[in-house]
Amino acid sequence: MEYRKLGSSGMYISALAYGNWVTHGEQIDQEAASACVRKALDLGISTFDTADAYAGTRAESALGEALRGTRRESLEIFTKVYFPTGEGKNDRGLSRKHILESINGSLTRLGTDYVDLYQAHRYDYETPLEETMQAFADVVRAGKAHYIGVSEWTVEEIRAGAALAKDLGIQLISNQPQYSMLWRVIEEEVVPASVELGIGQICWSPLAQGILTGKYLPGQAAPAQSRFASEDGSLKENRYLSEDILQRVQQLRPLAEEVGLSMAGLAVAWVLQNSNVSAAIVGASRPEQLEDNAKAAGVRLDDSLMARIDELLDPVAERDPQKVESFKERP
Repeated sequence: MEYRKLGSSGMYISALAYGNWVTHGEQIDQEAASACVRKALDLGISTFDTADAYAGTRAESALGEALRGTRRESLEIFTKVYFPTGEGKNDRGLSRKHILESINGSLTRLGTDYVDLYQAHRYDYETPLEETMQAFADVVRAGKAHYIGVSEWTVEEIRAGAALAKDLGIQLISNQPQYSMLWRVIEEEVVPASVELGIGQICWSPLAQGILTGKYLPGQAAPAQSRFASEDGSLKENRYLSEDILQRVQQLRPLAEEVGLSMAGLAVAWVLQNSNVSAAIVGASRPEQLEDNAKAAGVRLDDSLMARIDELLDPVAERDPQKVESFKERP
């Protein structure tokens, strides 16, 4: 396993982070979740990412149970706050009330006294940013989180948050965006600003929701029980499922074979080539899936191969910086 600094902080994290969105508490039971976590630890993965809203808070509980008995100081545990965790008006967002109540709930479910990184899961357009950052500063000073991060904030929002964090004497060290060969919207604005500000990327969906594994074949039904399989076996509608994209993705197969990786491994290795990326988040419903992804850690793809991937996927890759996820959350 490769280990990288998270942004400009002194904390190392594993280049592959294990994430439990849509798995723990939903797709798999506790026994399977614990087996995946044990495999992650065996592979040298020390970084675990979750959120209070995943599976209605059950994902945090499942991760906490799976990590029970593991030396806490050997782990980097990340969680997030923003999305609803209850029916009340204050059970969502980045108000002081919700942040201070949510961190306590997360720590209880995770079975720990602190998290290494506490992240704003989206930008809250209904709460003053000053209120949000002051609450995060108080969480850090209370010893309940070591560092602060954000997820899917625009470049302007990241700059404003970083400036306030600096004024408050805390470190905003990370952003968690979607990033893959097919989704490159952070490259034009977010990455250059993050380099300047000392912020590292913790990237989710490096496999483009499974498309880059190559399991979705052009002109064929979706694999049984896969994410985009309808009840009749046909493919659900999704921007990644056009015939052009699926055909181009299949042409990645020989490129992956050249470097001794699966298509999933190639996709993860590609994300890790970006020097501003601190970690790529991978999930798993079976332990063997992690073994495949772990082979990508530390692999260097040469410039020629990167250029061939660009040539193949540039016509279908999304690069528009206006597509940063947080825009979907505007009121």
